[in-house]
Amino acid sequence: MLLSHPRFSQLACAVALIGLVACDPADVAAPDLAALTEPDVVRSTAASAPPGAKPGTCWGREVSPAVIETVTEQIIVQPAEVMADGTVISPAVYRSETLQRIVEERRETWFETPCDAIWTEEFTASLQRALKARGHYSGVITGALDKRTRAAIRRYQAPQGLDSSILSMEAARMLGLIAVEREE
Repeated sequence: MLLSHPRFSQLACAVALIGLVACDPADVAAPDLAALTEPDVVRSTAASAPPGAKPGTCWGREVSPAVIETVTEQIIVQPAEVMADGTVISPAVYRSETLQRIVEERRETWFETPCDAIWTEEFTASLQRALKARGHYSGVITGALDKRTRAAIRRYQAPQGLDSSILSMEAARMLGLIAVEREE
């Protein structure tokens, strides 16, 4: 039996509506616009470390560029010629001069980070759960260190003074992912 065209359209709409009603919004990850700006490669290796770093430790580096202010000023080259009654004979001549000043110096910040041996899929999933519990991660727990996870790391660390998507050892300890070393 063939369905007439209007009847088929109604059936198709009903099936689509049932499909939409069956969707659970908790299963759908909200878009994370900050994740779109995260770089692809962000973790350091044990080979790159600051001078004097303890052997066997891994380090991240965040570089903040200098902030430069550009100011354009008008410098008078020749003053205006004005008669006693206020009539301007010739207007003033100016030239534009542009100056740049460093408002904030370039900063390079080194910080210890978990080494590659720790970065397992289970560790990343635990990181995602910890960030989600604190309201910084809104995605599905995948165990993948993707842009969404790196954006959540940045959101978590920024209030503590580190604007980086590389997880610091201090943040990992605060999240309960790395044991805190005891003083002996």
